[in-house]
Amino acid sequence: MASSSNPLSIWARNISPSPTLAVDAKAKALAAAGEDVCGFGAGEPDFDTPDFIKQAAVDALAAGKTKYAPTPGIPPLRQALAEKYQATHGIPADPARIVVSPGGKFSCYLAILATCGPGDEVIVPAPYWVSYPEMVKLAGAEPVVIDTDDVSGFKISPEQLQAAITPKTRMVILNSPSNPTGAVYTRSEVERLTEVAVKNGIFIMSDEIYEYLLYDGAEHVSPASLGAEAAAQTIIVAGFSKTFSMTGWRLGAMLAPAKIAKAVIDIQSQTSSNATTFAQYGALAALQETEKAREAVATMLSAFDRRRRRLHAAMNEIPGISCLLAEGAFYLFPNVSGLGLDSTTLAARLLDEEKVAVVPGIAFGSDAHMRLSYATSDEVLEKGAERIAQFAGKLH
Repeated sequence: MASSSNPLSIWARNISPSPTLAVDAKAKALAAAGEDVCGFGAGEPDFDTPDFIKQAAVDALAAGKTKYAPTPGIPPLRQALAEKYQATHGIPADPARIVVSPGGKFSCYLAILATCGPGDEVIVPAPYWVSYPEMVKLAGAEPVVIDTDDVSGFKISPEQLQAAITPKTRMVILNSPSNPTGAVYTRSEVERLTEVAVKNGIFIMSDEIYEYLLYDGAEHVSPASLGAEAAAQTIIVAGFSKTFSMTGWRLGAMLAPAKIAKAVIDIQSQTSSNATTFAQYGALAALQETEKAREAVATMLSAFDRRRRRLHAAMNEIPGISCLLAEGAFYLFPNVSGLGLDSTTLAARLLDEEKVAVVPGIAFGSDAHMRLSYATSDEVLEKGAERIAQFAGKLH
C-alpha cells in the first residue's frame, strides 16, 4: 500500500526544478507587476522566429498537416538533417539514425535514458547546463562531475577525463559551444578527448545546440566527424531553438548509432509520440531555404557579438568581478567571488535590490560565478550592467 505521508516516487523526490526557468519566471512576474526588470536569466534569443520559418508552419497548417507524424519525425526533415550533417561535418548519416523530438532538452534526456541506467556513471564537466545531472539521475545513473575553472577556460583535459573513468562509466557529456560559459573546444582538444572516450569504450553525448553561434573565428568540431570509431560512440543532440530563435516550437534532433536511434524511437513512441507535426515543416524550411537561414543567423550573430563585447568590457570594469570572453553561444560566466557573496545570495539580492535577473553559478556547478545571457536588448544590457556595477559598489 502506498504511503500517504510520502506519495512521491524516488525519481520525483530526487529531482530539482530548473533554476534558469525559475529565475526567468520570477523576473517576468516582477515585470508584469510593473517593475523595470533587466533580465539576463533566460537562454532565449530576443529575436522573433524568422518569417519564412513561420510561414512554412502556417502553410503546413493550411494544408492539413495537423495529424500524428511518424515517431522519429517527418521523412523530409530527417533526410534534410542527414544531408546537413554530411555536408557540414562530413558525417555519413542515414536518415534512419535521425530522431526528431519535442525539444533539444528531450533529445538529451532520451540519449541518456536509452544508454544509461542504475549502476552506471555519467561524466559531467562543470560548469554544466543545469539539466544534465538531473537527467542522469532520472535515468537512475550517477553524475560524476569534473570541475573546471577560469584558468582552464572552463574545459576539461584528457587527463581529467581519463582519471574520472571507472568500470561503471557509461558516458561523458560534452557541450561545445557551452552553456553557461560560452567556451568552445578546439579541434585538437576534441580529438584528444574523443581518443580517451574511444579507448575506454564510453559514449560521448555531444550537445551541439549552439553549433552555429560562434565568434572570433572559433570552429565547432563534432566528435562524430573524427572517424568511424568516434561516430560509433557519439550521440549528437541538437535542435532549432537557439540558432533560429524557435524556443517555443520545441524541436530537438538527434543523430545516434543505429541501435541507440532505434531504442530512442521506441521510448519516444511510448512517451511523447512525435514532435508537433506542423512545427516540423518550419524546421524543414530552416534547413532547405539556406540563403534566408544564413541571413537570419547572421543578423542575430552580429547583434550577439556586439552585446558580448560590451557586456564583457562592462563586467571587467567592476571591482570584484572578472570575466572571460565567450567564443560561442550567448552567455558570459563572470567570476564574482571577489564580491564576497555566494552566488545564490548575490542573485537574490541583485533581483530584489536592483531588479536585475541573473542565474547563480551554483546552478551550473560553480558557486564562484553567475551566468549572464546577452540574448537581450542593448538597452537592457546597458542598464543592467550599470545596476550590477552600482550593486557591487555598495559591497566595497
